[in-house]
Amino acid sequence: MSMKRARIGILASGGGTNLQCMIDACERGEIDGDVVVVVSNVPEAFALERAKKHRIDAYAFPHKGVTREQHEADIIECLEQHGVDLVLLAGYLRILTPLFIDKYKGRLMNTHPALLPAFGGSGMHGLNVHKAVLDYGCKVSGCTIHFVTLDVDGGPIILQKSVPVLEEDTPESLQDRILKEEHKLFPRAVQLFARGKLRLEGRRVRILEQ
Repeated sequence: MSMKRARIGILASGGGTNLQCMIDACERGEIDGDVVVVVSNVPEAFALERAKKHRIDAYAFPHKGVTREQHEADIIECLEQHGVDLVLLAGYLRILTPLFIDKYKGRLMNTHPALLPAFGGSGMHGLNVHKAVLDYGCKVSGCTIHFVTLDVDGGPIILQKSVPVLEEDTPESLQDRILKEEHKLFPRAVQLFARGKLRLEGRRVRILEQ
């Protein structure tokens, strides 16, 4: 008996490189699931173009001039119409409200370009993270895939991968090296979810035996 394929919805605000790696992983058969809808709060986001190239439904819900609650209600309605099992944040630059986070508890994942709980929270995104890591003199950094909770970057950790910090690193070179690992790690976490291998126990995510 074949398992039901996971239906994945992705929220993105920008270029969508993590979105692309997820689409590619699904198409290569590395994930027992499919990206069925992509949503952006930025109508000109390249992420929407990436979706359309792969014949994936793509929608823009501009947030300007709309209350946060109405904006999220529209997105939830769109995700529900597509029967989404799992929601991924792929460079989505809006802080989500409790309404959204509660709705998708245990089914909402994000990626962060550092080893949480270090270098997370307010203002810690993009090159800011890597600059902070270098300024602190860290010897390792990496990436973290986690479930999203009300605590920004504080949700239960699913997978982490460490990356050495080199003497000659700049924020850009460190970012490039971590992004390569992120693009492998995020699909792995999604596949674990798709195969029913993740169990949430308080703050801990148990990975069940294969």
